[in-house]
Amino acid sequence: MQKTTLSDLSLEDLLPHRSPMMLVEKILEVDAEHAVTLCRAADSWPMVDDGGVHPLILIELAAQTAGVCNGWDRVQTKGLDSNKMGWLVGVKKAELFIDYLPLGSVIISSAENSYKFESLREVACRQHLDGRLIGSMTLQLFQA
Repeated sequence: MQKTTLSDLSLEDLLPHRSPMMLVEKILEVDAEHAVTLCRAADSWPMVDDGGVHPLILIELAAQTAGVCNGWDRVQTKGLDSNKMGWLVGVKKAELFIDYLPLGSVIISSAENSYKFESLREVACRQHLDGRLIGSMTLQLFQA
């Protein structure tokens, strides 16, 4: 099977999300073990109020970033037309270091598989805003 490059793919090829729940704007890095994405806080996002976006959304940003690297792995090993089912996500640990995300702010989200066995992943995730750590979490992913 010929390897697919990032320029051959869209976000929709890697993630089951569609607007308005597709929160990742751009993939900065990806391989089978990690991904780094860019997300821009928008008024179309869930959990928006007058103060900005509630920081619990960082868990979804982490999950989508984890989905990017595991979607990449799926495409590379099983092909573009393989099952695009999403992952069930559990939050093992989460620390949020910001009160609200300002609308328009750019969040850099990273996810790295720290444990991988068949359809189970444990993923270490971090989010940064202007170089400052704003979120750190460990997610557990399972694909049925």
